[in-house]
Amino acid sequence: MKVTDKDVAYVADLANLELTADERTRMLHDLNSILEYIDRLSELNTEEIAPMAQVASSVGPHDTHAGHERPSSPMREDVRYGLRDSLPHETALKNAPETDGTFFEVPKVIER
Repeated sequence: MKVTDKDVAYVADLANLELTADERTRMLHDLNSILEYIDRLSELNTEEIAPMAQVASSVGPHDTHAGHERPSSPMREDVRYGLRDSLPHETALKNAPETDGTFFEVPKVIER
């Protein structure tokens, strides 16, 4: 699959981006390079590779490195209780410069 200049212009329009001719040319090259790389990856023989759901090498609760215990995942453990309550809706709206009584009102930032 190849990306065309028309494709780049269409996606830029969807994203509300005004690209120069040079930017469109660079984007066209970059997107086609990415797709070419993906095509190369799809040619790899993975028949002998077992399916994985966890790609990190350490999946236990802790990993030891240089005598220090550290979490094996950057994710925190799920906490059901103990999180702070959120600000009451009425209080948040009371502090807003403009509301319609239910939602914050903000100036329009995208002209279309």
